[in-house]
Amino acid sequence: MYVLWCRLFQKVMKFFMDIVPFWRKPKMITGRDSLKKLPGMLRHKGIKNVMLVTDPGIAALGLHHQLLEWIREEGIECVVYDKTTANPTIANVEEALELYRKHSCHALIAFGGGSPMDCAKGVGARVARPHKKISSMRGELKILKPIPLLIAVPTTAGTGSETTLAAVLTDEKTHEKYALNDFVLIPKYAVLDPVLTRGLPPFITATTGMDALTHAVEAYIGKSNTAQTIEDSVTAVKLIFKNLERAYREGTDMEARENMQKASFLAGAAFTRAYVGYVHAIAHSLGGEYGIPHGLANAVILPYVLEAYGSAVHMSLAELADIVKIGQDLESDQEKANAFIAEIRAMNRRMGIPDKLEGIKEDDIDMLAKRAAKEANPLYPVPRIMKKAQLKEIYYQIRA
Repeated sequence: MYVLWCRLFQKVMKFFMDIVPFWRKPKMITGRDSLKKLPGMLRHKGIKNVMLVTDPGIAALGLHHQLLEWIREEGIECVVYDKTTANPTIANVEEALELYRKHSCHALIAFGGGSPMDCAKGVGARVARPHKKISSMRGELKILKPIPLLIAVPTTAGTGSETTLAAVLTDEKTHEKYALNDFVLIPKYAVLDPVLTRGLPPFITATTGMDALTHAVEAYIGKSNTAQTIEDSVTAVKLIFKNLERAYREGTDMEARENMQKASFLAGAAFTRAYVGYVHAIAHSLGGEYGIPHGLANAVILPYVLEAYGSAVHMSLAELADIVKIGQDLESDQEKANAFIAEIRAMNRRMGIPDKLEGIKEDDIDMLAKRAAKEANPLYPVPRIMKKAQLKEIYYQIRA
């Protein structure tokens, strides 16, 4: 009965999502040095005060300094919030909101990876709904009012947050990580400038790239696909298999960097419509409780969850294997699916990503599995419904 309830809920959600008119992708500003176009666009739109949301790592490197200079040359005031944590918290959002209001801002620039983007989206949600707490906007369509102009400038190629309707935040008191999902959170513009990713450390390139692969694969194997999400997922998977390890080995390979940004964007567009699955639910629980970076968690967890799905994903993974030319000498879907999973593990090893995750406490596993099940069921249209007991087995498998 539980599985039937989940599937019925998912069918209703898919029907609703297929008919709502609010789906859109951000307008893209693309190409090398395309960041230079952003200040003029702000001036053209009459923006006088803007807040740039970033994180301490970017601030320490000064990656945003050139953009600040260009913005101020246009006569626009720009205040910076640079305290976003790796798994942004409600406290981050409230602190940034106070700065936004103090400086009378009326636009947001999210500059960095998924964390600054989620924080900026949280600020936007609070501006739109000043009398609602973040916790009361948890889940689906709890904002429903326009947020300030939001421009996403990714400096990694993986999270896809520049194209999604989700803001994933952590309650620093309970360590629970959850999402706000609403069409109004989709950024208006995404600046995809591969030059910004050129200085990424190899390990960050690897884990964020595997994050994008997780998005594309989970969207593809799920049960809420559309023709467009299938096309976006397939294109993203092809680009990642051809370009991720190139970008990892040679950080100045701008063609590979550019292609990875495109893959991240398309994978984000796919999963924001088709949803993700248990990889993300487990990763979110670990990020909230232990602060494990999301890309790293996804990279490690992905092959374990794909194996746990069993025969439910053999056909779809075999299709992906054929697309990226893995296991071409194999005949059965099961063999091809296993070859695809094995290649994911091999990619991780070649890029120095571990097979298991440090720091997971055995005493926490029941609580973590409960949180993952609560996030995923009944919302995520996964290939196979798993309950808490089955998810607990995966935590034990990934635990170092």
